[in-house]
Amino acid sequence: MTLNDRKWKEFFIAGDKGLFDISSTASGIDKNKLNMEDGDIPYLTRSNETNGINLFISDKQDPKWGMDEKNVITIGLDTQTVFYQPYKFYTGQNIQVLRHQKIDTDIAMFIISMLKVQMEKFNWGGNGATLGRLCRTKMMLPVDENGDPDWAFMEQYIQDINEEKRKQYLIYCKEQLASMGDVVSIKPFSEIEWKPYQISSIAQVESGKDIYDAERIEGDLPYITAGVQNNGIGYFVGNTNKTISQNAISVSRNGAGVGSSFYHEYPALYSNDCRKVVLNDYNENKFVSLFITNQIMIQRKNYNYSRKMGTERLKKQKIMLPAFDEDMPDYEYMEQYIKNLMIKKYRAYLEYVEK
Repeated sequence: MTLNDRKWKEFFIAGDKGLFDISSTASGIDKNKLNMEDGDIPYLTRSNETNGINLFISDKQDPKWGMDEKNVITIGLDTQTVFYQPYKFYTGQNIQVLRHQKIDTDIAMFIISMLKVQMEKFNWGGNGATLGRLCRTKMMLPVDENGDPDWAFMEQYIQDINEEKRKQYLIYCKEQLASMGDVVSIKPFSEIEWKPYQISSIAQVESGKDIYDAERIEGDLPYITAGVQNNGIGYFVGNTNKTISQNAISVSRNGAGVGSSFYHEYPALYSNDCRKVVLNDYNENKFVSLFITNQIMIQRKNYNYSRKMGTERLKKQKIMLPAFDEDMPDYEYMEQYIKNLMIKKYRAYLEYVEK
């Protein structure tokens, strides 16, 4: 069952001749008008992160604000973010809601992939995904012998992909568990000694090098930028330069994500919007690197757009680490701590996936 085996047809997304019912959100509450009491109701914004969920709130909101029903697709105006919402939710301003009786988790995933193709024609600043524009926009879908959307195919297609991913993930989890051994009992954080270490005392800090749009070649090599998504990977390129490294930590030096830190076990290039940190010891040990990455990330609160985390500041920045002695962090403790976390996580994942 492949996409190429199917007949495809254009459908208006919404409107009088459209496939979906569409309307603005039932709520559209500005964040400063929310009752911020904790709860389990998602509050959505136009963000492209975490399914658009900004926070969870209670259902004790002003009665004049409605709550949107579940099993719908949301589209953010201007940002063109598209997500499936399996639960009832509230939203901020400028979010459109698509409804259809056939929408469920699997069918929504197929539809969203098709909608995202169409979202590329919209952009921020006067050409966003408004209700009117969405009603005038067509999308391609596979059809059955009657020329209607082939909902059964779409559902089965996504289920087949998910099943294959599940099998691959099971194999991966089991391989990871086999390589890490068993959980080893270690002291909790409260019972070990911690000391501050300048990053320059435990690692080399280097600037990146920009590859401008006109210079960028398509390829498979990760190019790390100042982004906070996708482990900091901004692009995949065919370029190469002196910044290429494996088993390194990237630290965003500016922008909204200044101080965001990610570990890169794979070869990658580094832009000048981030700094590359290579440990002096244990630099090929991903568990140690992940521990230290987190400790650097904690320091991001000390930086902002006007106080960038440049090379010299990063070198002088101190981070708290388990201490072996005054000059040497306890790398073996860090390694086992992260191993224990990952072993427990993989076991939990396996238990969930194998149900």
